[in-house]
Amino acid sequence: MPENDRLSGCLDALNLEFVEREATPRLLMKLSIQLYLVGLSLSNTVFILEIFGVECTQSTVHNWVHKADLQPESGRSPDHVAIDETVIRLSDVQYWLYAAVDPETNELLHTKHEPTITKVLAHSFLTELSEKHDVSDAVFLVDGSHSLQDACQRHGFDFRYEKYGNRNAVERVFREIKRRTLCFSNCFSNAEAETADDWIRSFSFAWNQLI
Repeated sequence: MPENDRLSGCLDALNLEFVEREATPRLLMKLSIQLYLVGLSLSNTVFILEIFGVECTQSTVHNWVHKADLQPESGRSPDHVAIDETVIRLSDVQYWLYAAVDPETNELLHTKHEPTITKVLAHSFLTELSEKHDVSDAVFLVDGSHSLQDACQRHGFDFRYEKYGNRNAVERVFREIKRRTLCFSNCFSNAEAETADDWIRSFSFAWNQLI
C-alpha cells in the first residue's frame, strides 16, 4: 500500500468528536496528531502548523492527542502472539511495559505498563488481551519471562519458548516505544502514569495504521 494511502487512512480514522469550539481546522488537527504520534516532536509539530498559518502551543497539541482517546482496534484472531515485558522510564521513574504483537502483521494487540512485574500482573495482562481479541487458539511466543510463562499456563494457552524468529516483531515495537518514550519523558517530565498509558495506546493506534 502506498505511504500516502496509509497516511490518509490514518487521518480518516481519527475521531474528533471531543472538539466543540476550536479555531484550528479539523484536518490540521488530525495532521498534527498524526505527525506527533509517528515521531515528530511537539515543537516541530507546532512549527508545521505555523506553516499553515495556525498558531498554537505544544500543550494544545498534547491535549488533542489525549482527548482523541486513540487505541488499537479489538476483535483480532491471530495465529501467533509474541508477548514480552521490558523496562521503560518516564522521567526518573521505572515502569515495566507489557506488550502483545501479532508477528504476522506486526500490529500491536495490547499494551499495559506497571510499576513492577509479578505473576499476578502478567495474568491480568493476558486476561485483558483475551477480552479484546480471540487468542484462545493462538500460539504464544515467550522468551525467558517466568511470569508470562506462568500466566500462559494459568490461562491454558499454548505457548513456546522463542528468543528470536517471530519474536523479532515485538522487539522492533519495543525499540520504537523506548525511543519515543524517551522523547515523551523529556517533553512531559511531570506526566502521571495515566497520561503515559494514554500516550502508549495512542502510539499503538498510529503504529497499526502505518505498518
